[in-house]
Amino acid sequence: MKHIFSLLLISLTLWATAQNPAAYNIYNAKGKKVSYNKMIKTLAKQDIILFGEQHNSAIAHWLQLKVTKELSAKRSIQLGAEMIEADNQEALNRYLSDSITQKGLDTTARLWPNYATDYAPLVDFAKANNLRFTATNIPRRYASMVYRSGFSALDTLRNLEKSWMAPLPMAFDASLPTYQSILKMMGPHGSPKLVMSQATKDATMAHFILKNYTIGNLFLHFNGAFHSDFYEGILWYLKRQSPDLKYSTISTVTQSSVDRLEMENLSKADFIIVVDEEVTTTY
Repeated sequence: MKHIFSLLLISLTLWATAQNPAAYNIYNAKGKKVSYNKMIKTLAKQDIILFGEQHNSAIAHWLQLKVTKELSAKRSIQLGAEMIEADNQEALNRYLSDSITQKGLDTTARLWPNYATDYAPLVDFAKANNLRFTATNIPRRYASMVYRSGFSALDTLRNLEKSWMAPLPMAFDASLPTYQSILKMMGPHGSPKLVMSQATKDATMAHFILKNYTIGNLFLHFNGAFHSDFYEGILWYLKRQSPDLKYSTISTVTQSSVDRLEMENLSKADFIIVVDEEVTTTY
């Protein structure tokens, strides 16, 4: 009878799974499925979290807001994002303090096209709860200068412009696997200067995270997954400067099936959000 009951329970579980397909699952670096609650419990113990997204993933953006709310109920938190560039910090601060409206922010800051649907909820949560929100990215025009002319192009900038990026000269290791993968991925369009340009973003985001991090708080940072996958990019710079802080990373990937973590996605982060590739994107 016990054996029959066990078979019945398994059958009912399989039937329920088939009737309610999952849009996503969460895995650890080794490919073991973990619950959302277990992830939150681990994240709440960290100092700095890098939440790597796919920029058009509706699931990732939903979870970013959900995780932010969960962690803010447990810890004093502060937020930061790649999607707002450092020279727009003043405009962002004015919006957070109610000095300007959303329309004012739209006209004074360079917001991404998907800001209203994907990032405004995070900024507005910070505003409603008096949380600090740091614009961490290097202004795109300076990363473009490096792409064209290398790091030396930044030496020509004024001091004010240099204040919107990591201090010069920026540390750089072109041999990091993620940087090497950029060259392979871009094929004949790849160049050492392209990787340097990527590094200016990673270095600057790490710089502003640490510059604004308050001891005892939890700093939750949102960035494209490639900037922190495989514990490199931003995290490489963070650990160079502050190796004793507790870090955790999240990555977002898409797969044809969310029932297991594919080999290529193992070890991408402490937590890997696997989204069904058929889930609608935000753009």
